[in-house]
Amino acid sequence: MQKTLISGAVISLVFAGAFFSPFASAHAHLRSSEPAAKADVMQPQTSLTLTFTEDVEAAFSGVEIVDAQQKTVASDKAILDSKQHSKLIVNLAQPLATGSYQVNWHVLSVDGHKTKGSYRFNVK
Repeated sequence: MQKTLISGAVISLVFAGAFFSPFASAHAHLRSSEPAAKADVMQPQTSLTLTFTEDVEAAFSGVEIVDAQQKTVASDKAILDSKQHSKLIVNLAQPLATGSYQVNWHVLSVDGHKTKGSYRFNVK
């Protein structure tokens, strides 16, 4: 009887450890961006940088920039920073004109979790 109780307790601890493990709940969330969310930028932007809470797979991640008229801004495919794989860099075909922009992103973290989101900023 006592052996069964101990076995049950051990199994419960193993499942609780897996459930509360950082790997069990890991997702790549946007930590910061350049330009920042809700920023009023005074200089023309030639690239965007999005930094996530964990490393991401560039081949399965993407960033779309949309202007106030809902037109997609021409940009290169998002690439990983060579030294920090939690950072995506998007080079723009030309500097952003004055206006409001929305950045839509989706990423696949290296542990296989997908996340997505968006934010806005303005170029003055």
